[in-house]
Amino acid sequence: MPVDKAKQVRATLASLEKMSTKRDRANLAKFGINATKAFGVSMANLQVLAKRLGPSHELAAGLWDTGWYEARMLASLIDEADRVTSAQMDRWCRDFDNWGICDTVCFKLFDRAPHAWAKVPPWCKKPQEFTRRAGFALLASLAGHDKSAPDAKFLDGLRLVERHAADDRNFVKKGVSWALRRIGTRNVALHRESVALARRLAASTDASERWIGKDALRDLTRPLVTRRLVIS
Repeated sequence: MPVDKAKQVRATLASLEKMSTKRDRANLAKFGINATKAFGVSMANLQVLAKRLGPSHELAAGLWDTGWYEARMLASLIDEADRVTSAQMDRWCRDFDNWGICDTVCFKLFDRAPHAWAKVPPWCKKPQEFTRRAGFALLASLAGHDKSAPDAKFLDGLRLVERHAADDRNFVKKGVSWALRRIGTRNVALHRESVALARRLAASTDASERWIGKDALRDLTRPLVTRRLVIS
């Protein structure tokens, strides 16, 4: 890493430390985020710092390598999506160790990267908890943000949902439910397919499948959702 970039990484870590509070550190545990290296900085303050720093692929890489939770969160906010490589996505994904960093990276950065769709199936099939979570978090993020993707991609996503809905690990099943719910809000056709899948899962004898199905149905059948789909 160039000297000036290393200096910027150190300065950014110092800024994060100054922003840290006991309350924000306590909130990590409160929300089930297990981060071994954490300052305790709110997302609001991370966004302020990200705006001040501006986009930088190189700085993002340096911050990620520090291993600090907030530095990695910040990296996802300042990295340049069009410069994110396939190898980087796999490398960062292997580092995911809690739902906070997994979901933020997928929602704020990876779903705009050139290789986003190519990562969904293989990550969903991996046995590691947060790699599989990342596959479904990325699918959910694409369902919300990729306005040009054809329905066929999301129908493939529903097949992944059905295949892995029996995974009873907490962070996986919540990711699977998130993907199912987000796909079901894209349009009327995908809503119909998602509700049908949710009903099948809700009627399952498997506890995880049943939980996912009922969780998704509660959301997908809300009047607010159905009215918006009809209007659009």
